[in-house]
Amino acid sequence: LNAMVQGTSFLAWPFLVGVPITTAIRKFLPNFLPKALLEGILILTCLPTTVNMCVLLTGAAGGNVAAALANAVMGNMMGIFVTPALLMYFFGTAIELPFLNMVLKLCNKVLVPVAVGQAVRATPAKGFFVKHKKAFKSLQEYILIGLVWNAFCNAFTKGIGIEFSHGVFLLGLLSSLHLGSFYVLLKVFGSRLLNFSNADAIAATYCASHKTLAFGLPLLNTIFEGNPNLAAYCAPVMFIHPLQLLLGSLIASNLTDEKED
Repeated sequence: LNAMVQGTSFLAWPFLVGVPITTAIRKFLPNFLPKALLEGILILTCLPTTVNMCVLLTGAAGGNVAAALANAVMGNMMGIFVTPALLMYFFGTAIELPFLNMVLKLCNKVLVPVAVGQAVRATPAKGFFVKHKKAFKSLQEYILIGLVWNAFCNAFTKGIGIEFSHGVFLLGLLSSLHLGSFYVLLKVFGSRLLNFSNADAIAATYCASHKTLAFGLPLLNTIFEGNPNLAAYCAPVMFIHPLQLLLGSLIASNLTDEKED
């Protein structure tokens, strides 16, 4: 299950979705979308799954929360190494930062905070956290909202790099991709051939169909720092986040209703 989820995130998405879609748009709709935005769509497909959203939606849909949590952590840890490798493969000439330095920077931004958090758990501070778990959970959500807000403010201040028509097309494309991928993955993971339980299939589908913003924005800012196309690269990531939450919540409600019926 875990191998299939990670394989879908890091192999199927970029090579079976990202490359064919961007190639088709270039061929059948030439000059409709700017090159930087097409590259942003491909970059989006290289990202790992969401950190919290897939776990919360899995729980809301009656899926295996433990499996979702394991894949969320695994995917984001793997993303520190796999996503830069994919981006180097697709955009080697556009990335000035050496691969090793890129990974080290990402480790400082992702692994170091995780390591500090794990170390703190071994101290009496863990008891304080458990006692005020709801408050810390709210703080975590506010911080994530702050990241999104900051990204949108920077995008609109500096210019997001896309026109209104491009934004409308991107919303339609990403919505279709998310719904289509969710349906296909649910059928695949729920097939008799794989013999996964319904709860495991739901968890795997949510994890494999999501792309992270919390990890994606710092990663893109690190890898493409100083690149004039950075705003356009970030646009698909910022667009997909609210779509995943809205559509994922509606799907979770439908899955719950079907289970009750």
